[in-house]
Amino acid sequence: MSRTVVFSAYGGPEVLEVVETEPDEPGPGAIRVRVRAAGVQPFDALFRGGGAHAYVPAAFPQRLGNEFAGVVDAVGEGVTGVAAGDEVVGWAMLASYAEHVVVPAGQVVAKPASMPWPEAGVLSASGQTADTALEKLRVGAGDTLLVHAAAGGVGTFAVQIARALGATVVGTASERNHAYLRDLGAIPVAYGDGLAERVRAAAPHGVDAALDAAGTVEALEASATLVADRTRTGTIAYQPAAERLGVQRLGTERSADRLARLTALYEKGDLKVRIQEAIPVEEVARAHRLIETGHTTGKLVLIF
Repeated sequence: MSRTVVFSAYGGPEVLEVVETEPDEPGPGAIRVRVRAAGVQPFDALFRGGGAHAYVPAAFPQRLGNEFAGVVDAVGEGVTGVAAGDEVVGWAMLASYAEHVVVPAGQVVAKPASMPWPEAGVLSASGQTADTALEKLRVGAGDTLLVHAAAGGVGTFAVQIARALGATVVGTASERNHAYLRDLGAIPVAYGDGLAERVRAAAPHGVDAALDAAGTVEALEASATLVADRTRTGTIAYQPAAERLGVQRLGTERSADRLARLTALYEKGDLKVRIQEAIPVEEVARAHRLIETGHTTGKLVLIF
């Protein structure tokens, strides 16, 4: 049997329950992974509460989670390049909070041997979202990038990927996270009144692109003021003001190649993964309460 997180109605974290399910068998071209760790994202809580219903309606009893790491324990017909016993990092849309997941073989890459399970479990979703966003915003060497919520899950990855590309990064965060951002290579700036002026002081030569992971009107308005080219300002958050301001809505374009680039950055030492807390899957409701505070530093991860 397999421990699996489900919910049968939209609501608060208390609607989440861990049930025993029969693991599925992988069909042709698919693999089954015994999950060791699965990341918790703000989207998971939004979806559980019904906030994404217009985009992705639930099918109750609904599973959750979009990123995982584990050990391959079965392979389907025709699978090559992946074998039982391989340690992998991957993604399974609305299915990753489970002790076993079945996914196409092309949705996993090899886990770096030096990467602990909790770090591997949080790499795929936020890492690929950050990488996609920087690609869409055309961030490269010599650019100055503004990242809002730079100490969060997506922000942490965006700062480091941009730095690896040769960009200067200014990151907004609460003051308690400023030392953390400096450690990542970013110039920290505090939230609040006068944000745009503080960013101008931190980046006197101007800001070329901006990525909003905070989802506040303040962040979007500051970005629109600071970046001349609106095609180089984007948000990953559900914020109605984005349309009014002409800001790009950014999603994730996942691929094995993109994920492999992230694991390569990790192996080179250019990408650090910050875990705020590793939480047993039986405490999934507590994990959702924490993610809903909006004040996590790095990532939360469920452990199986």
